[in-house]
Amino acid sequence: MDAAGEELADRVRALLGTDPEIEERRMFGSRAFLVDGSILVGARKGGTLLVRVSAEHGAALMTRPGVSPAVMGAKTMSPRWLDVEASAVADDSDLMFWLDVAREDGLAQA
Repeated sequence: MDAAGEELADRVRALLGTDPEIEERRMFGSRAFLVDGSILVGARKGGTLLVRVSAEHGAALMTRPGVSPAVMGAKTMSPRWLDVEASAVADDSDLMFWLDVAREDGLAQA
């Protein structure tokens, strides 16, 4: 992973704090943050945030600037997996929005 991805992982780690439910792992060339074995978010190359959401809300969330369906290799993922560009999580309040969405929406559908 590049420096922007590492910086994002550091910011995610800091915002999630010392929550004992959160596990951090290297996965798919990124740094993934998991709860009960399910990916909550991932810090990816270029500072892109991978976010797991519910299928119902994925399409609506994709209308936000800097948000698109996640791409893994040659495969475009379902609307449950979103890539959020670095510019859309440039400040901690924006990043916290996405962490909250993943916790409240994505994990409820895990």
